[in-house]
Amino acid sequence: MTNIPPEIQSYKRTAWKPIIIEGDGALTASKFAGKPWLGKHEKWPKCPLCQNPLELFVQLNLNQLPEALQNEFGSGILQIFYCTNQFGCNPSPHKIQAFSDAHLIRIIQPERKKQRIEIPKNQDFFPPKLIVDWQKLEDYSNSEAASEFGIELNDELYEDNFPIEGDKLAAWPL
Repeated sequence: MTNIPPEIQSYKRTAWKPIIIEGDGALTASKFAGKPWLGKHEKWPKCPLCQNPLELFVQLNLNQLPEALQNEFGSGILQIFYCTNQFGCNPSPHKIQAFSDAHLIRIIQPERKKQRIEIPKNQDFFPPKLIVDWQKLEDYSNSEAASEFGIELNDELYEDNFPIEGDKLAAWPL
């Protein structure tokens, strides 16, 4: 969008949209789904509520993020696993809350020794998508956040343009 209202210009944040291709890549690669980095003797993480394998949602190699984000989130590999078992897992609303027992969120420092990783059998996991690059975008807050800053703009402008929807890193949340 080229005509950004002057009232929100100062609230611009840089967003980084992942450029993806189908496939898994190296165990230390940034990716959605696929094979995560696991330590030499580490087992695939399981949900403590239902004992099903947790699904890798995203793995980001923090050392390979765009230069502008270097050290923004630390170093190592950020991994987010989530239980996707809809039938055997406790259907409690706590399962979907951030940082519930049905999640595993961690930053690891991969060691040189790794193991051969196999996706757990009989799991309907998402197909892997490898992050091969990042596209730099300008992002602006949603209308609720703008209101908190004392800015009132046309809701239609926000619905059509802000914040950027879809996968992104380091910008305004949806």
